Amino acid sequence: MSARTLSVETVSKVGGEVVIMGWVNARRNMGKIVFLDIRDRAGIVQVVGVPSQMDSVSVEKMKDVRPEWVLEIKGTVQERGAKQKNPNSPTGAVELLIKELKVLASAETLPLDLEDEKIGLDIHLDYLPITLRSERWRDVFKVQETIIQSFREALASEQFTEFQSPVLAGGDAEGGAAVFSVDYFYNQKASLATSPQLYKQIMTGVFERVFTTAKVFRAEKSATTRHLSEITQMDFEMGFIKDQYDVMAMLETVIKHIVARVIAKHEEVFKKRGVALPLAPEKFPALKLHEAQDILGVPHGADIEPEQERAICEWAKKERHSDFVFITHYPTAGRAFYTMSDEGELSRGFDLLFRGVEINSGAQRIHSYEDLVARMKERGLNPEKFAFYLEAFKFGMPPHGGCSTGLERITARLLEIPNIKETALFPRDLNRIDLQLSPPEYKQ
Repeated sequence: MSARTLSVETVSKVGGEVVIMGWVNARRNMGKIVFLDIRDRAGIVQVVGVPSQMDSVSVEKMKDVRPEWVLEIKGTVQERGAKQKNPNSPTGAVELLIKELKVLASAETLPLDLEDEKIGLDIHLDYLPITLRSERWRDVFKVQETIIQSFREALASEQFTEFQSPVLAGGDAEGGAAVFSVDYFYNQKASLATSPQLYKQIMTGVFERVFTTAKVFRAEKSATTRHLSEITQMDFEMGFIKDQYDVMAMLETVIKHIVARVIAKHEEVFKKRGVALPLAPEKFPALKLHEAQDILGVPHGADIEPEQERAICEWAKKERHSDFVFITHYPTAGRAFYTMSDEGELSRGFDLLFRGVEINSGAQRIHSYEDLVARMKERGLNPEKFAFYLEAFKFGMPPHGGCSTGLERITARLLEIPNIKETALFPRDLNRIDLQLSPPEYKQ
């Protein structure tokens, strides 16, 4: 057979003979005529099997073909009749009349309907290798791909250098968060990284502006719709800043680019899912923590609760026409040890909330070696355990800051998906690494 044609390319080849390859997405029998929807990386195209137009071998093979069989099909592209055209499909004006059919791989009968939107999360995860093939899940992770690409585009255009952060760490970047321990050489203990933070700061002393998309691990025994044991963080760090507002302005630029690119490439996904396009104004509203608490009429506290995050986002949407809102000036005591203080006991840290959930946390960092060591001691940390990290600060670090965006969280809020596990391709949590770690009745 000749060179392969992708599904979407058939629309420009009416009257021509082509070869397509892909999976059977659906089969429909209409008497002796069989209709197949063939799925490839570009989309779906309808093919028609008319026995009189096919060789005898292909006719016999067609009898057995079922969903998820992998086929190679040679045929003629023809225009559909006016009443048969589907304006909602990129290939809805054409179909392929089969001449020859070759089975590249057969498939067992599917245990469920892949396009059934009522499939529960546990069933989805149990059958993940095949449920990911459905349009619903392909859409989610194509959007996620665009998020990552756009993050890189935005920062590269601002002269940031990308680096790869290590996963194995000698200590914990956050100074106390739950970590996964790893047996290392010479009877030593390492840990899986909970953040690329310390390495970002080191690299700021090398390239001034850096970013990374890093796998990080949290051993918190939390089984909520917001928690995973393995996540992807999109982090950047930048030198020669005045204060945290420079970081916030850069983050705003990055987020607006991500939103614009996602809408441009995937607006049809929002329509299919019945989700409103995100509101990302020229300037995101920014509130100090106590200002947000005053708006909500709640007592001043050290943090903002999940239900308060949702409420302040509703306020931002109504009053400022924004799905995004910055919250700044949290108490220093509740932020990471490297966070610079501002206004007495308050920090130069911030969070970015999006549609009711914190998706990003950032700050201006302490850049003075002496101040950093003093903060560590104040927090009960041993500077000797951070000697490698502190080397960068002994030899000149500019005022700097940065932030971290959770890939799964921003994906979930863009598409208004309720559970973060649905936005991780292969989620790891308290009860599952691919397969369940314990029977369902023992889930925590």
